[in-house]
This record gives sequence, structure tokens and C-alpha cells, in this order.
Amino acid sequence: MRTMPDNKERMMTMPGHDALAFHRSDLTEQEMYKLMIGSVVPRPIAWVSSKSKDGVLNLAPFSFFTVASRNPPTLLISIGPGVGEREGTVKDTLTNIREVGEYVINMVSEPLGEAMQRSSANVEPQRNEFELAGVTPQLSKSIAVPAVFEAPIAFELKLDRIIPVGGDHLVLGIVERVQVDSSAYAGNYKTATENWKPLASMAGDYAGLTSTYSFDPGNRQE
Repeated sequence: MRTMPDNKERMMTMPGHDALAFHRSDLTEQEMYKLMIGSVVPRPIAWVSSKSKDGVLNLAPFSFFTVASRNPPTLLISIGPGVGEREGTVKDTLTNIREVGEYVINMVSEPLGEAMQRSSANVEPQRNEFELAGVTPQLSKSIAVPAVFEAPIAFELKLDRIIPVGGDHLVLGIVERVQVDSSAYAGNYKTATENWKPLASMAGDYAGLTSTYSFDPGNRQE
């Protein structure tokens, strides 16, 4: 664990009179998108496994991902429209979650980065993306959708609601069960991030964690 930077060092990195300003009305959708995903970092990656109503397994990564509520325990992902050769279409993950109502969010560790990247390819809905990624489906206990066996942590979820926001969709799911590999568990319901090495999204690139630090509670300002 390292110590936090001193006040002088932190103030040197803060924006001042030379800061640039960008107005929504002056930017294209892609330009604003680049500013957002390059600034809201690092982002954890939700590696979502889902299943079509015909039983075809799907696996895809999403970095618009966070905790939405502690009670009920709810995770949120944002799913945009298809891109590339599938531009303007509905992503298979969203279709599957709508139709089946269950899915798994698998956490991505650094060793799983290449497999995760393979699963981001635009493929036909009939393609089993577990096979494409080279990972193993593991039966879940509370839902009928499998988790990624190799993932250090997997959240089994049931759909709570889907909220359209512009062209994207916020998907909120209630956590029914959490599976944590013993090597990733630190005890007292905490995970050992130094062991499972979470991978973060960085605007097209990826990063692991550096050493962590904490703030001295005695330095709090009232």
C-alpha cells in the first residue's frame, strides 16, 4: 500500500485557467463519446453470459457497468445498439435478457483479457461465444444461464427492469447468488483484488490495478 500524494502534487494536476471546454451542441455524438469514455476511467468490465430462448449461449463484455443498489442487491449495465457490420441492430445480449430474464455477470481478471476480447467480436446470433472465447460454461445454481468457469467471480442475476436512455438501454438485475473462487476471497465477504487482478477498460485500451492507498481519517474536513 502506498501513501497518497501530498497537497502540492495533487493541486498541480487539477484543471486551472488553461482548461478546455467542450459544449454538447458543438460536438458530434462520437466526439462526446470519446471524451466520456476517456474520462470516466477506469471502468470494470461486466462479462455477460446469457442464453437465447432457443438455448444458444452468448458471451459479451460491457464496460458501462456499476452497482445500482445495495438493497435489493442490484447491478447495472448499459447496452448500446449494434456497431460495425451490425450497426443499428439490437445486441444479442439485450435480446436474450429480455426474453429469458436471467443472466450472469462474470468479472474479468487480467489473465482472461484475451478471451474477453475475442468474445467482443460481431458474430451471428447462432454462434456459441463461449466456444469463440475458448472458455468453459459452468452451471449456475439459482438460474438456468451458465457462468464462465474460469472467471474469479460470477454474479447470477434475474432481470429487474430495462430502461431505455436514448439509443442505449440500462439493464438492472437483482443478484441471486455470487460465486467467488477461493483464491479471490479475502474473508469477511471481501475480495482479494491483489489475487484476482481485475482488468479495467481504458477507452479502447486496458489496465490492471496499481498499488492501493487509503486516506487518513484524521485528515477529514468537517
